[in-house]
Amino acid sequence: MSDTPRAMRQPLGLKIGSAAFLAFWCLLAAFPIVWITLMSFKSPVDAFAANPFDVILGPVTRDRGNGLSTLDLILGIAVLFFALKLAFTWLPRRVTDWSPKGQVWAGWIIGAMAYAVAFIFVFFVILPAILGVLNPILGPLGAPIIGLTTEHYQTIWVERGFYNNFVNSLIVTGGTVTISLTVGTLAGYGLARSGSNIAFWLLIMALVFRALPHSVLLAGYLPVFVNSAEILRPILGENAPTLYGQPLAVITVLVSINQPFTIWMLRSFFQNIPNELDEAARVDGCTHFQAFRWVIMPVMWPGVITTGLFSFLLAYNDYLITALLLDGTNQTMVPAIAGFFNRETTTTDQVVAVAAAVSIIAPLFLLVMVFQRQIVSGLTAGAVKG
Repeated sequence: MSDTPRAMRQPLGLKIGSAAFLAFWCLLAAFPIVWITLMSFKSPVDAFAANPFDVILGPVTRDRGNGLSTLDLILGIAVLFFALKLAFTWLPRRVTDWSPKGQVWAGWIIGAMAYAVAFIFVFFVILPAILGVLNPILGPLGAPIIGLTTEHYQTIWVERGFYNNFVNSLIVTGGTVTISLTVGTLAGYGLARSGSNIAFWLLIMALVFRALPHSVLLAGYLPVFVNSAEILRPILGENAPTLYGQPLAVITVLVSINQPFTIWMLRSFFQNIPNELDEAARVDGCTHFQAFRWVIMPVMWPGVITTGLFSFLLAYNDYLITALLLDGTNQTMVPAIAGFFNRETTTTDQVVAVAAAVSIIAPLFLLVMVFQRQIVSGLTAGAVKG
């Protein structure tokens, strides 16, 4: 018997309708991602075939000797299943057990990077080597049944140098998230514990600044960066550098845009932490900063990780600012991918551009999978559990 009171139980029709709507929404949201992923592993003929089954099965790709066998599918799905299971169960426990006291955030960064490297090595190095030995000797089980090729990924990452755009994205997102969270946690904590009216009006001003279109803010920053060499020459001399085209310029603008949102969000999390924790730490001899560092922050990690995720997404997915402030030699991934789609004409180049677009999804998927518990906790329960 269900523990839900009878008055609160949903009618069967409502349950079916809610489930159908949710299933339809999930299908609608996942379809483009799944479809372009399938296209990226097929030859151009299969990728743009009119028959959807040709896109899925890839007969032309398979006939060229590139494909997955029954054994490939079985072992690949098994490895993915256990990798996801470990990410949801084993990894969080190990990070908690092995992290130094008060340094869980560092444990998550190191653990996530180590887990990603281990998965890439197992899935893309060890597994193909094993299958390369087993497939030729297993007859029908080792024969390709679904066409698949990674040549487009090799083209985009090796021949086109897409790894440079990936490194630039890491620099921009890492700098933006680090500065935003450092300033945001200190400002959010101070505003949450302040009873002054000035704090309220500071937050209102920050909200107004955040509501402005990015193009308006960028128009104000752009002349400064373009003329930065002339501005800095009286201070640094003739060797004064120009900030235009450098990741530092993008980080500065993205932090300026993102900081009001970060402060607002972290302030709301800090307000969910009882003031008694600060008072108890002060009674035990801690300074204000020591109370913040050793008492408040350990229970704030779900809120910090959730806020950090939004900061990461802002910098990672930005197009306008990175496209205007960075030149072609140090572009991040999003404007670089847009450039691939704009200038490529042949079907082969279009599939290569699709492979680049799919490549940008993997870091986001890994990030959400690793930090999903903290994200859910931060979004639903605030900084502390009720």
